[in-house]
Amino acid sequence: MTKSPTVMNHVYGWLLLTPAAILLIAFTHYPAVATLAQSFFSSGTALRPSVFVGIENYQMMIEDDIFWKVVENNAWYAAGTIPASIAIAMLMAVWVNGKLPLRGLVRMSYFTPTILPMIAVANIWLFFYTPSIGLIDQVGGLFGLPDHNWLGNPDTVLWCIVVMTIWKEAGFFMIFYLAALQALPPELEEAARLEGAGRWYYFRRVVFPLLMPTTLFVLINAVINSFKLIDQLFILTKGGPDNASSLLLYYIYEVAFSFFDEAYAATLTVVLLATLAIIAIGQFVILDKRIHYR
Repeated sequence: MTKSPTVMNHVYGWLLLTPAAILLIAFTHYPAVATLAQSFFSSGTALRPSVFVGIENYQMMIEDDIFWKVVENNAWYAAGTIPASIAIAMLMAVWVNGKLPLRGLVRMSYFTPTILPMIAVANIWLFFYTPSIGLIDQVGGLFGLPDHNWLGNPDTVLWCIVVMTIWKEAGFFMIFYLAALQALPPELEEAARLEGAGRWYYFRRVVFPLLMPTTLFVLINAVINSFKLIDQLFILTKGGPDNASSLLLYYIYEVAFSFFDEAYAATLTVVLLATLAIIAIGQFVILDKRIHYR
């Protein structure tokens, strides 16, 4: 008895999906479930095994002043990096999509920070921010400005990290906007010119709405990136001074690998995953009505 083509297609389909499904379950779903389970237990040692403590870790988190300081830092960091990175990326894409001399070189220049390793980026900006001998203070000294400890001042350290992040991420997001702009039919611009529409009006009424699917994709990536910064903090500030530059993922790293409190780190991770999930769902719900899919 031979099997029908429909059954064989289903079998082939599942066989093709199986490797990706195994990796997804092993490295995404299982760790998330295991982390959630671990957040309800205490941190165990060789002499004292972990025991079920219910929501005690979550209660400790609510009473943790450093946690709330880190959450506030992350909120300011996200508010500073996400809109600026997206806006600059869109402007750069529109700029390099036009008839520009040495356009290929300009595109490469914009994209170069993206391919640099995280540690290299941190060391480059350390050259800018180092007091007295850093490039910023050297240039400021030419105009008689005093030296400033940019990374040692709680009022400026977080915004120094924001500037560095925008510099690194804008070129990455530019690539997606550039691809979207090149996919737009040229007839739209020709029709707008015939109707007498200006460049700004054409961009605002035609181009920008058609870029909304790309904007949603970039926005989700920007939000995720704003919660996963750790490498540059480890090199530049280690969360200081006085936790002024510590972000949520770096705090999880400290709790897990410096304080060896795995249960509390799991609790913080659950909060991070839940926050990202809620934000992503909210973005889809809010922006879905504004997106023009073709």
